[in-house]
Order: sequence, then structure tokens, then C-alpha cells
Amino acid sequence: MSNANSSVNKIKAKLAFHNVPDADAQQQFLAVLKGLKGNSAYPIPPVDLAAYEKGVDSFGTLLTDAQDGGKKAISAKNKQRVAMIKMYTDLGHYVESACNDDLATFNTSGFIQVVRTKTAPGPLAGSSFQWIDRGSNSGEIAVKIAALIGAIAYELRYTLVVNGVASGSMTTLTLTSPRQLILTGLTPTGTYQFQVRALGKLGFNDWSAPMTFICA
Repeated sequence: MSNANSSVNKIKAKLAFHNVPDADAQQQFLAVLKGLKGNSAYPIPPVDLAAYEKGVDSFGTLLTDAQDGGKKAISAKNKQRVAMIKMYTDLGHYVESACNDDLATFNTSGFIQVVRTKTAPGPLAGSSFQWIDRGSNSGEIAVKIAALIGAIAYELRYTLVVNGVASGSMTTLTLTSPRQLILTGLTPTGTYQFQVRALGKLGFNDWSAPMTFICA
């Protein structure tokens, strides 16, 4: 028998306060105090709400005291902020469990829901070469494809160019990473045309603009 709750999205409370200004943190502490105080949906919180309310009031007073820039007042304010975040976090985990994943019930708590959104893959940017250079030996060209965010694989194609016209069919190579590649067996003093494209989740992007290089 399948679990009826297996497909329910678990509600999570936003509990992080990194880079949250003190004034904004205090407003959220107050919102939770207002939401939980006398709320029958949350009858046995793990933090005594009278103690929590006292902590909220204390933090508000210390915020005012710390405005003069005194080190002692700022230290006391910071210490109280840490204590409030600890109580707030404990209450948040309790609310996550006690609301039974009912959003209407969760919203009465004063906590903010974490909303997770999936970003659809977008098309890849244009491909290019990081560099094209001479190889160590005659008849060699070293090629380095520029890495592209989101690329799964790369295709490199090249051909000999005579009097500005491709002299034959393209040679195409597939690469799983934008590593350096040494092309060998090329015609010394010959001019070669290079293009690259990349494969992403939505398919290949366009071939890059042709680049030419004279083989040593």
C-alpha cells in the first residue's frame, strides 16, 4: 500500500539569517511571536513563548542601545541575536512538523516558507576558441576550446583552405571537455579553417565564426 503523503511537498521554514540586517531580523522575530502566541495549531512549542517574548524585547532594546556604536552594547546585541536565532530555529523546526504540511496552518505561524523553484535550462552562449597555436612539430596545430557553462560536449571541425576556398570535406572531432588538442598530419604552410560548437541540454548551439591559422 502506498504512502498517501509520499507525494506531498514538505514545507520548510526560512531559518537562515546570514546577511539579514538586525532590524529585519527583529521584525521576523516579532512576526513569529505574534503568529505562535495563543495559536491552537501549535500547542506545545519547544521554546517557552514567554521566554521567547522576553528575548525579543531584550533584542529590541539592545538594538537601540547599540546605535551609539559602543563596543559593549554592540557585543551584547550580537550575543542576544545569536540566542534569538537559536530559539527561532527550534520553533521553526517545530512548526514544520506540527503544520502537517498544510500551508494555511503553516502561514498562521508567522514563519516564511522556503520556496524552491526549478530553473529551466536555457540555450548555450556562443562557442569560441581560447587559442589556436603551432604544435611542437611541423604539420601540427594546437587547439584549445574555450570552456562554456552548461556544455556537455564539444565538436571541433576543420578543413584546409586554398585561395580562400575549402579544399575538401570537414574533419569533425567530438570532445567531452574543452581540453587542449594537438592536430597532426596537417599540410605544412597550409591554411586551415576552424569552427567549434557545444552540446547542451537543449541541443547544439551554432557553429562559431570561422577562424584560420597557417600550419608550420
